[in-house]
Amino acid sequence: MAHVSAGVEYALHCLLYLVDAQELEQPASARDLAELQKIPAEFVAKLFTKLQKAGIVAAREGIGGGFALARPATEITVLDVVEAVDGRKALFECKEIRAQCALFGDHTPPWAVDGVCAIHAVMIEAEKRTRDALAAHTLASIKGRVATKAPRDHAGRVQEWLVARMPRRGRRAQASQ
Repeated sequence: MAHVSAGVEYALHCLLYLVDAQELEQPASARDLAELQKIPAEFVAKLFTKLQKAGIVAAREGIGGGFALARPATEITVLDVVEAVDGRKALFECKEIRAQCALFGDHTPPWAVDGVCAIHAVMIEAEKRTRDALAAHTLASIKGRVATKAPRDHAGRVQEWLVARMPRRGRRAQASQ
């Protein structure tokens, strides 16, 4: 059972492509980002609505418009993206099972429910560490990791791919008018 949705993964990949597009000072369309990853454009559009609402991306209207990062890649954390796409949800929800022990009958003793449950305390710590780890990584740091793994020309190829889509977007917009 995944606690972080596939939407977060797709959003992060799209945002990394926007880092490349930002270097060109040219926004990328949701359609182009979807095509680049071979996923439905409607799905990417929904993700970008959430990312825009969270202030992670900004939309530019008109021919040649699209999305760009709303702030530097060094200031956008993975936690920002997770919370924008999936919302802020708890890793664990305590069901107060300790109060339901059959030995207690209808009278749960105070010691059994006093304070935070030992299990819940572990889960609170795990959630804090997870959030801290996600907050410690930015789009820029992930981009750096990708750069050490991918061939040197990969980022340039992505930029070329995005630039090649620009004339098509202009033609699509003119055809719909």
